[in-house]
Amino acid sequence: MSGEVTVTGFGVRTAFGMGADALRRGVFAGVPSFAATTRFDTGPYRTAMAGAAVDGPDAVEGWALRHALAECGAEALSMAGLAPGAEAAVLLGVAGDHTSVTRYWRGDGSDERCGSVVAGRAHAAEPQMSQPRAPEKQLVRGASTDTERVAHAGTAAGRERVADASPAADAERVTDSSPANTRRVGDAVPARLAELLAGGLGLVGPRLTFTNACVASAAAIIHACRLISSGRIDVAVCGGGYLVEEETFGKFDSGRALSRDGMVRPFSADRTGLLLGDGVAVVVLESAEHARRRGARPLAGVVGWGAASDAHHIAQPHPEGVGLARATRQAMRLAGDPDGAALDYVNAHGTGTKYNDGAETRGLRAAFPKRAESIPVSSTKSTTGHLLEAAGVVEFVITMLALTDGVLPPTAGFTAPDPECDLDYVPNEPRRTDPRRALTVNAAFGGANTALVLERP
Repeated sequence: MSGEVTVTGFGVRTAFGMGADALRRGVFAGVPSFAATTRFDTGPYRTAMAGAAVDGPDAVEGWALRHALAECGAEALSMAGLAPGAEAAVLLGVAGDHTSVTRYWRGDGSDERCGSVVAGRAHAAEPQMSQPRAPEKQLVRGASTDTERVAHAGTAAGRERVADASPAADAERVTDSSPANTRRVGDAVPARLAELLAGGLGLVGPRLTFTNACVASAAAIIHACRLISSGRIDVAVCGGGYLVEEETFGKFDSGRALSRDGMVRPFSADRTGLLLGDGVAVVVLESAEHARRRGARPLAGVVGWGAASDAHHIAQPHPEGVGLARATRQAMRLAGDPDGAALDYVNAHGTGTKYNDGAETRGLRAAFPKRAESIPVSSTKSTTGHLLEAAGVVEFVITMLALTDGVLPPTAGFTAPDPECDLDYVPNEPRRTDPRRALTVNAAFGGANTALVLERP
């Protein structure tokens, strides 16, 4: 089955910046991205720290999720050599962009910024009219003129929509017929972001959105691999995104999951929790035959995938990592290597929380009873932070770069070992090696687990 699904392009953006080189400077160098964020008022919370992009009006609004997805998608298509108008499924893992929803409610529904702050420019609210206004065109249950247009995008329209997804274009449209105070609120609907991405890139094909928390974008990749390997599609564009915002930040803070000292130390005895981070990525997957026919350069093969749920607890993993072990075994069997004899690296979920890291260690031991101690394992959340719905696809790209560059990213901030976490965690320093196969795993609330096996071409 090796080579049946191949990766031909990607675009990625984190707090370190855009592209692979930014990941090399940050993730692969073991440099944490965490700093106090001023994106919102962190006064009510236990920490101000996050792996967020540099703050400021341009950075915050330029990082509206729709724009970041469009940027990464355009980069992925360019690398893959696919033009707008190509036939490709679009599968997105995302929970929506809730920034505008938070603004709306904080302003008692009257904050004009919820729909009109774009690219750092705050547009004034419309003046009160002394005479009744003519009826405006009504939107249908969260749909928008944007969504209506992208549903019928073709080659020429797709080229226009790539530009149309930019912050500047959004600012120009602020006076169109849709109410200014609902346009960006609509971005909280996950399916809308998939429509915008597909239409903006001019792609023709089915669109699917996955919302299953921290495995969402990994689940999108797995579903795409199933569609491609079964011959139902030739090309899939898979992505995911999360940008640090107050609603989710507040929820993790109230659950006491955020690190108390502003650092993330996965698998260390003194770990105190996770920190959230900005992450967006898009990858192009193709059948190997389709990629060969059009002369595309393969970046990696996806040779195994698995998904499983242990349904142990709404927020805690099974203490023995049962679901993770099951998903990993599925992926390794599909890759033709059930014992992991050819596996050279594991990119762990590694949140740095009390419950996850011990359970994950036991899950990996269960999946590889003969080899677990000899396989290097690292958590890149120690540098990027937890990217939630985007974790799967960003860490997929990181794992692919490890194979390409021959460098294993470290677990940054590692201090004293925990007796419950007794594997080789590549502590603090990158490791030069010659990996040919790597596994990336993710876990989510509700006991969901995913596993993906990548192979160097």
